Amino acid sequence: MQASSALSDFKKLITARFLFTLAVQMQAVVIGWRIYELTKDPLSLGLVGLAEAIPALGLALYAGYVVDRSRPLKVYRWVLTGSLLSSMILLFAAYNGENWSVHWQVLALYLSSVFSGSARAFSQPSMYAILPKLTKREGLSKALAWMSTAMQTARVAGPALGGLIFGFLGLEVSYSVIFILLVGAISATYSIQMQIDAPALSGQSHAMVDELKSGLKFVFGHPILLPALSLDMISVLFGGVTALLPIYASEILMVGPRGLGLLRAAPAVGATLMGIYLTRVEIRKNAGRHLLTAVAGFGVCILVFALSQNFILSMFALAFSGVFDSVSVIVRSTAVQLVSPDHMRGRISSVNSMFIGSSNEVGEFESGVAAKFLGTVPAACFGALMCLLTVGIVAWKSPTLRKMDMDKI
Repeated sequence: MQASSALSDFKKLITARFLFTLAVQMQAVVIGWRIYELTKDPLSLGLVGLAEAIPALGLALYAGYVVDRSRPLKVYRWVLTGSLLSSMILLFAAYNGENWSVHWQVLALYLSSVFSGSARAFSQPSMYAILPKLTKREGLSKALAWMSTAMQTARVAGPALGGLIFGFLGLEVSYSVIFILLVGAISATYSIQMQIDAPALSGQSHAMVDELKSGLKFVFGHPILLPALSLDMISVLFGGVTALLPIYASEILMVGPRGLGLLRAAPAVGATLMGIYLTRVEIRKNAGRHLLTAVAGFGVCILVFALSQNFILSMFALAFSGVFDSVSVIVRSTAVQLVSPDHMRGRISSVNSMFIGSSNEVGEFESGVAAKFLGTVPAACFGALMCLLTVGIVAWKSPTLRKMDMDKI
């Protein structure tokens, strides 16, 4: 009976995560198109990412500290509430857009991104602390694959829905749908029955500053986590092209906001298909080699996309980048979970989110700056080549990661 209840709660958690990710992806597409529509400046696309990354990075260590001393499910509910406030700002701005100058409309988009980034700082640490309570250690890899599949499915549907709803029904309806999805996500978390207590503290109590640093010390002293997280951070930082997609959709591929939604969804299509496969086939042997190969494959796909002027080829390149990214995410996430002591999951996960999660937004800023000074296509090519160079350096410098095996962690 207890196992059945845990499975039911796990499904509710996946539902909440799915609805939250769906809303976030829709919001990202609409904000990206809207801000470029208002400013026609590639740098403004990067600044949106920076507006989200600054609070996400600044609060990350504190978020891990809070999660390790709180009920993680309660923290996750606050994450969803913060995201709901972000969508309310967008709704208010949309319904008052006719009375606002371009300056104030752009400012509202940045402010919404700040709220979204602040909430997201607490998202991954709380999720990492909840998940092991709802599944057994030997089933953790498959649970992560199911969670990743749900998220990637939302990443498929979210951009497509965002582009289509915005293209056909307009700004106000788009933001209203996002608001409703977030309300649904919050409701799903309140239906979870299991009481997930705060992790039991281990050892002596230390000053807050020392506690905040402990997650960093653990990661930087670990022979697998540091190179694995560094690999993903640099590849995402330079290899991501999300911020450039509105420019590709508008000026290179000429497909408009609906095409932008499909471009945003393409990586998630590939990631979803691979995620479904990985719910049945676990990567345990030679996991390090699979990780390095996946990141290299991601870099090649981004290079193909950067040079493509054909919409179909661009879609396929982005879809295969999602296939490789899914392998990378699941291998890395499983390794983080397996090596994390229970009382430090929040803090270690917060460092993980600093390395990986915020590098998405910082990467968007880097892409915007590079596109401003180098041009859109050279900026995307530069990022892809940096990703491939990083794989070579990490494979050479970290034999421990190269030989990583999940059964021996």
